[in-house]
Amino acid sequence: MNHKTLIIGGASGSGSTYFRSALAALVFIGLSGSAYSAQAEWLKPHQLIMDKSLPQAQLTANESVAREYATFWNTGDESLARDALAVNFIDKTPPEGRKQGPEGAILASRAFRAAVPDLRCEVEQMIISGNRVVSHLHFYGTFSGTFGKLKGKGQKIDFIATDIYDIREGKIAANWHIEDNLTLMKQLGAL
Repeated sequence: MNHKTLIIGGASGSGSTYFRSALAALVFIGLSGSAYSAQAEWLKPHQLIMDKSLPQAQLTANESVAREYATFWNTGDESLARDALAVNFIDKTPPEGRKQGPEGAILASRAFRAAVPDLRCEVEQMIISGNRVVSHLHFYGTFSGTFGKLKGKGQKIDFIATDIYDIREGKIAANWHIEDNLTLMKQLGAL
């Protein structure tokens, strides 16, 4: 896969934001060999756009946590979500009935993997600016399980989503997201 990095200019963060980001990067740098090895397996965006006015430590920490969370969606490995999301994580655009905190995302992943066991995710584009990371995600797989009352018949699933993460102290504290639910519901046979 072809991965591109584009550096852009922009406003820099406050001193306390810089300090927290630098601290998060120091923790990141101090990772054990096995943790670093695991990180090498995390999804990489096809295109990475970064605000060059940010300290390198903040860019590294923000990219790292966003890649870890994307890898959770790609693999279903719940430990990645628990590590990437803050304990008090807030889903700013939850579907009706979704639980808040890391458990909400984990339960959503489990439910969708019951419908699409071979679910995969790619990061088409990632934009890092300030304490925000925008990830444009591409999901695909085969609907061979069940989704609510619907039973899959082997139809292909292929849709996009965009997440906006608020990164605080090296964790995703909040997420605004939008999925192409019209395309997904048509593919599931719900429409």
